[in-house]
Amino acid sequence: MRAIFLFFVAALVLTSCASRRTVMHAPSHGKNKSGTTRGAVSTTGLQYIERYKDIAIAEMNQYGIPASIKLAQALLESGNGNSYLAREANNHFGIKCGGVWNGKSVTRPDDHVRDCFRVYDSPEQSFRDHSQFLLRKRYEKLFALNKNDYKSWARGLKDAGYATNPRYPELLIDLIERYQLYQYDRPEVSYTNKEQREEKVEEIIHEREIIEPETVVETEAIKSAVAMIIHEVKASETLYGISRQYQISIDQIKQLNGLASDDLSVGQLLVISK
Repeated sequence: MRAIFLFFVAALVLTSCASRRTVMHAPSHGKNKSGTTRGAVSTTGLQYIERYKDIAIAEMNQYGIPASIKLAQALLESGNGNSYLAREANNHFGIKCGGVWNGKSVTRPDDHVRDCFRVYDSPEQSFRDHSQFLLRKRYEKLFALNKNDYKSWARGLKDAGYATNPRYPELLIDLIERYQLYQYDRPEVSYTNKEQREEKVEEIIHEREIIEPETVVETEAIKSAVAMIIHEVKASETLYGISRQYQISIDQIKQLNGLASDDLSVGQLLVISK
């Protein structure tokens, strides 16, 4: 009788252990190693810079646009590379189709419900096309600046009509200094090199002016002026609520505004990428 009792107890123990093992090894579909549900992975500002700094430097060496300026503009306009256009179309600067574009395209709501945006085969193409966009008469004065003079470039872009927000220069300068993007800028080796580069750029601009005369309408059709949204924090508002309102991630808002925590104060101004 005692033997039967011991056998019954042993069976119960083994069954219990097997049950625990089943729970411990249950599949975790849709979860990562930390046990949280998988979702879209947001790129941080530092990750974005590390990934694209070499492209910005190459463009700087070719045309004289400071790498710091190129990276800061890309960070703002692509939301650290997390925007739909950056992820799905390799379009990091919001360049629209325009009358001369014959490549692939995608429609997205912007100034109109179905605006046409360019789709690039690679981020490199997007960065190069952005340089080509700046090679226009309205931006010609910028190329006479030193290619490591990011402050003058930031102000010059605003003055030439690249952005409508009066704080655009400060936004670029803040990003450049926060991430120390100026470390990627290079001064001209000599005055002769600067002069040669300026002459080359001036020639390209004048040739384009003959081939495709620029008008305000054509320029706006290719790229709307950047109109950064500034949000004033109201009582009881949270980062989560603001992120849902503008359909961007909390990480993007924190990166754009240099926030170390989720704490907000009433009246605080937050930069929201368009």
